[in-house]
Amino acid sequence: MLKLYYSPGACALASHIALEEAGADYEIQAVNLRAGEQKTPEFLAINPAGSTPALMTDRGPLTQNLVIMGYVAQTYPEANLAPNDDSYAFGRMQAFNGYLASSVHPAMGQLLYAGLEGEARDAALKLTLAKLGVVEDSLLGSPWAMGADYTVADGYLSVFTRWARQAGILDGTRFARLNDHLDRVQVRPAVQRVLAAEGLQAV
Repeated sequence: MLKLYYSPGACALASHIALEEAGADYEIQAVNLRAGEQKTPEFLAINPAGSTPALMTDRGPLTQNLVIMGYVAQTYPEANLAPNDDSYAFGRMQAFNGYLASSVHPAMGQLLYAGLEGEARDAALKLTLAKLGVVEDSLLGSPWAMGADYTVADGYLSVFTRWARQAGILDGTRFARLNDHLDRVQVRPAVQRVLAAEGLQAV
């Protein structure tokens, strides 16, 4: 059985959503980041980087949302969580997810969790809004991230739009499409089950 190591409400939510959408047989293990559980020898043996998510498979651990979501999509092709029969379309989805991982996530992490104040916070906010603007204006398809079909990219995007809405920076006028997308992701039954499992609510 697959085992997902996660921290509630953190970016590992994306991998959790992917597993639930896929109908996978899996279990979850919360890692308390504030208590430093990610730095214990037991967890570092699973992920030496000391971060979540980590997915234990029958062949060993996988880390990073981008990798885990791709693995889930390809392991459970019947769930149609990725365009597995079209390598170019799969690559486009991975490029979308890569932008979230390498651009949106670092910007939002700096803004929300680095304890910035004054001009430093203003600069971080400007950068975060610019990164979200690229998704809103150029990358986001319709009705789902990659177009007609829901994919793992949708669950991943919802992690960051949840954070943005909770922080009060997902303006309904500037980010109308991202707000609509988040609303539609959060009402999906699989996503509601994941939120409940992590002790979270729709925002």
